Amino acid sequence: MAKQYDKEFKEQVIQYVLDHPDLAYTQIAQQFGVHDTTVGGWVKSYKNHGDQVVVRGSGNYASDEAKEIAHLKKQLRDTQDALNVLKKAISILGK
Repeated sequence: MAKQYDKEFKEQVIQYVLDHPDLAYTQIAQQFGVHDTTVGGWVKSYKNHGDQVVVRGSGNYASDEAKEIAHLKKQLRDTQDALNVLKKAISILGK
């Protein structure tokens, strides 16, 4: 499972990147103990979101409605899978 970093840590790393444009992401990542692609992703997200640090881990949704929709979609998939299994079992036992 991926490690989650808090907003303050991300802000610190991003600010360091912005303050030291001459350093490579790999050097900065080593200093902070994260992967260089993680640093690059944070900086890209920061720039794409109007210089805002976005903290979204797995399971975080933009709103409660989005979370509920995702939950209901998963529940529907699970129910459809169970229905398909039951249909196959009935067809096998019905022969």
